[in-house]
Amino acid sequence: MNRPMTAPDREPNRNEAKRALELLRKWADSASDAELVDLDPLVARLLPQGAPNSYPALSRLYPSDFRVDESYKASMPDLQNGPESLIRGAKRQIQHVGISNFRLPIRFHRREGAELALETSVTGTVSLDAEKKGINMSRIMRSFYASAERTFSFEVIEDALESYKRDLESFDARILMRFSFPMMVDSLRSGLRGYQYYDMALEMTEQAGQRLKVMHLDYVYSSTCPCSLELAEHARKERGQMATPHSQRSVARLSMVVDPSASCLWFEDLVEMCRRAVPTETQVMVKREDEQAFAELNAANPIFVEDAARLFAEQLHADPRVGDFRVVASHQESLHSHDAVSVLTEGETFSGASLEPHLFSSLVHGG
Repeated sequence: MNRPMTAPDREPNRNEAKRALELLRKWADSASDAELVDLDPLVARLLPQGAPNSYPALSRLYPSDFRVDESYKASMPDLQNGPESLIRGAKRQIQHVGISNFRLPIRFHRREGAELALETSVTGTVSLDAEKKGINMSRIMRSFYASAERTFSFEVIEDALESYKRDLESFDARILMRFSFPMMVDSLRSGLRGYQYYDMALEMTEQAGQRLKVMHLDYVYSSTCPCSLELAEHARKERGQMATPHSQRSVARLSMVVDPSASCLWFEDLVEMCRRAVPTETQVMVKREDEQAFAELNAANPIFVEDAARLFAEQLHADPRVGDFRVVASHQESLHSHDAVSVLTEGETFSGASLEPHLFSSLVHGG
């Protein structure tokens, strides 16, 4: 009476598996490539030479008519959301993981009531628990596109933040939107007008349930050295010697926490604050009379980098809509081979002891 080697309800033991493997290898050694593929392409791996030519022929034509259904999507691998066992490196929480320089057109409010569409670079990140492998980064982009047709403000950023924080099951999140904001500027004396562009950013963070709204502005101005100005005048007076003081293009980056309970701090308001603090903003449209006026304006407002930081801080401190702030100023010297820099902070938000290595070099204005 023939009896099966194993009962149907019993798992084969190791010896039985070993005998089966030997039998399979013996068959595969004499089988053709077509027979191997017909049985299972993986059988080729059991052979000593690996049978490289036994891999099934793959199509090289793009299947434009292929449609993905739910069952196919369910079969696709998703390593980024894989199990904890796939984590490489230290199993630690990651404070920020996401995307940077994702660009799309966003509409912004202007103080006069009109709307303006600007190309905007988005950085969106969330925190990642130590036990999670990764995130689906496309969800961050989808959160923005879901609101792309709306006029953007801090409230809409909040909606996007809530959306991808919920989708990604994260407890902390951050959104930063960078853009170049145009404002029409009059020349000093000729009556010409032109657009000045201001590099700005809106930032929202949520950490441990606390939300923070921050605005950033890079303001570009000319700084005439007070010491150099006095030395030039001394040479004229004492020796009848023509001399010019040194001045240079300079950049101040103002970062401030926006009080959510106060009235709106418009982009235009922030620019005007800077102009009151340091009126020697670089010019857009210039004729000879404007160039002469700019020389006179600089002579009337000579400024060290320390003065600049304090003058900007004076304006920010006086505005009730502004909370903690930081002023970073860089005077890109025409006298020295190095720059003169200063940092002034108010409050705990920006009071870190360490400086980001490229903080000052990032203040070079590219035009």
